[in-house]
Amino acid sequence: MEREYLDELKAILESSIPNEEKKKKILQYHENDIAELLEELTDEERSQLYAILGNENIAEVWTYTDDIDEVIADMDPERAADIIETMDADDAIDVLEELEEDQRKAIVEAMEPEAKEDIRAITKYDDDQIGSKMTNNYVSILNTNSVKEAMKRVIAEAADNDNVSNIYVVDENDKLIGVIELRDLIIARANTDIKTILKTNYPDFRATELVSDCLMDLREYALDSYPILDDDGKLVGVITADDVTEAVDDEMGDDYAKLAGLTAEDDQDEGVLHAAKKRLPWLLILLVLGLIQSFSMSGFESVVAALPIIVFFQTLVLDMAGNSGTQSLAVTIRALADQEDSGKEIAKAVFRELRVGLLNGLILGVLSFAFVLVFLWVTKKGVEQDAAFAWVATFKGAGIVGISLFVAMTVSSFVGAIVPVIFSKMHIDPAVASGPFITTINDITALLIYYGMAMMLFPLI
Repeated sequence: MEREYLDELKAILESSIPNEEKKKKILQYHENDIAELLEELTDEERSQLYAILGNENIAEVWTYTDDIDEVIADMDPERAADIIETMDADDAIDVLEELEEDQRKAIVEAMEPEAKEDIRAITKYDDDQIGSKMTNNYVSILNTNSVKEAMKRVIAEAADNDNVSNIYVVDENDKLIGVIELRDLIIARANTDIKTILKTNYPDFRATELVSDCLMDLREYALDSYPILDDDGKLVGVITADDVTEAVDDEMGDDYAKLAGLTAEDDQDEGVLHAAKKRLPWLLILLVLGLIQSFSMSGFESVVAALPIIVFFQTLVLDMAGNSGTQSLAVTIRALADQEDSGKEIAKAVFRELRVGLLNGLILGVLSFAFVLVFLWVTKKGVEQDAAFAWVATFKGAGIVGISLFVAMTVSSFVGAIVPVIFSKMHIDPAVASGPFITTINDITALLIYYGMAMMLFPLI
């Protein structure tokens, strides 16, 4: 049975036991549960909880608080600054970004210079750069330290930095020399040469590298943390497993936005005009493509008039072509995302998708020909307008659907594979090629193939 943590925490807060005892009991709960309690309290009750827990514990709770802007809304900027500056710089940035601009400025102004500098060291990087995801929560030692000195340093820093699974070794200029795993440091003897437990070939990233370019390596190594270096090779921060998870979530959100034809992930809290501005560019492009599709359809008015029954199967051809193109698109984008794939391997992947589309198109084209032929025979529907049922015309009508499906699926598979490659060469995110864009392109292509095939098989139209 699920425990009612919120009720239990409220009972502790409202009890008559001494504050020190309340603190011990409350801190036995996870910060996420305390954050849920915080959002339910009145301003007076929050002040009571702050006094009980102290700044550092409240700072941990704030990192799990969803509506942090409401929690801090009426708080004195100096009081809020005292709490926020005890956070890791990356967590402090996350909290500050949730606040109104005036309140954020007031709190930052009240913070200590050292805390401001830690925040500035991260915010100077663009959101799409890996440096914007790093934290200052790490332990570093000099390469001249002994094992004993290194262990003392870790013990001293552990109170303020919980990211101690890896210890980063730097020289006197803060340039990264290597990494020591905590386990190796613990089991090493005091007289052990530190170089023997030092890993010098450890994966690292430049702070200016794009997040999207780093995600593959971050996932493959699956380490607890990674060193982040500036352009001179100096250690400026680390990115932890939690930061990686957040970065992946952000990247997935951006890709999902691009899947919908958005230029950036939509925010439910932003204004209508701002949201509309985000969505408008691709909608304008899709409007133009939609008009082209409509104009193309109007050019086949005589075909529709003479062969009205083929309109019944238009959706079949367009949908199957779109499905085939989307499958090829997904495979190609995945190949492009793999940094180990060379241009030759990507070209091979495109050619493979063409062959897969051709084979699937052939199989489904034959099946659709058979189904349409049986349908026309059972219903005794004439293919041509005002015409009686005729086997030759029926075979031609079924042939329009079967051959068009075969050709459209083949072409759409190629288009779905080649478009993201072209986008990548133009330095446009291939994910933008997904969703409505590629679907509309494939619809236009399939439409031209379908009605073009009708005009070929019924040339007198």
